[in-house]
Amino acid sequence: FFKFKMANETFQENLCDSEEEEEVEDEYSGRQLTPEELQKRRQWEREQTHLKGQLITADSPEVRSWRVGRDLFANLHHVGGVDISFVKGSDKACAMLVVLSFPELKLLHVSKAMVVMTEPYIPGFLAFREVGFLLDRLEEVKREKPELVPQVILVDGNGILHPRGFGLASHLGVECGIPCVGVAKKLYHVDGLVKDAEYREKVCKTLLKKGDHIDLRGESGKIWGRALRTSDDAPNPVYISVGHKISLDVTTQLVVACSHKRIPEPTRKADLLSREDLRKPIKSKKKRK
Repeated sequence: FFKFKMANETFQENLCDSEEEEEVEDEYSGRQLTPEELQKRRQWEREQTHLKGQLITADSPEVRSWRVGRDLFANLHHVGGVDISFVKGSDKACAMLVVLSFPELKLLHVSKAMVVMTEPYIPGFLAFREVGFLLDRLEEVKREKPELVPQVILVDGNGILHPRGFGLASHLGVECGIPCVGVAKKLYHVDGLVKDAEYREKVCKTLLKKGDHIDLRGESGKIWGRALRTSDDAPNPVYISVGHKISLDVTTQLVVACSHKRIPEPTRKADLLSREDLRKPIKSKKKRK
């Protein structure tokens, strides 16, 4: 997709797409955690386990109600996209929620805020760092534009494609009660999933056109998500996974229907707008305790 021209090229290089891209290895890899972070991780493990007990990976009544006859999405009118972009090496970020019309994918509403991350980054627990800011955006839409509350949200990150089976898209979905879909740009290496020569050969032979996909089956036999080609012009897939209240099959068809380019329009617009806001002077920042 297109690039913005910036006067300050150094700042452009420091704009990071999202923390999702850093979280592609096993959850306990990387730097050694401090004692405080270890304590925080134990607390988050308990909370994550509790929330995961509420996870729904099949089509909910809301999702089933979209269907009329053979049209899966006849009653789907508002699709959300969320993203948090930040300045690399800084805790300053822009939390963004966009609402698009469906199937036209026209921008209807934007809810955004400049924020400061207050929680540490602990691999495997990214949602605890970000989800509160995204919930704030949803609450703002409910207050100011209740008629535009999204019926489903595409999340720049993973759902059940996660070492503990509960990534940002699942966490957000359980917390807000809205069906959510995980759409990641990089493959999370979990349960033996790797981008080795065999995988690359399969992608080249199988993902030939928009809508083609490969099940991401781990060594355990579990299907964690899919590698999905979203554009005839973009051979590299995105990695989709169930977030909450929606099946993998409907997730696949929804992401295809929301895509003109490699990145689906809801998360693409959220990403571009949040980057644009980061280039503006920061007047105020919100913190979450």
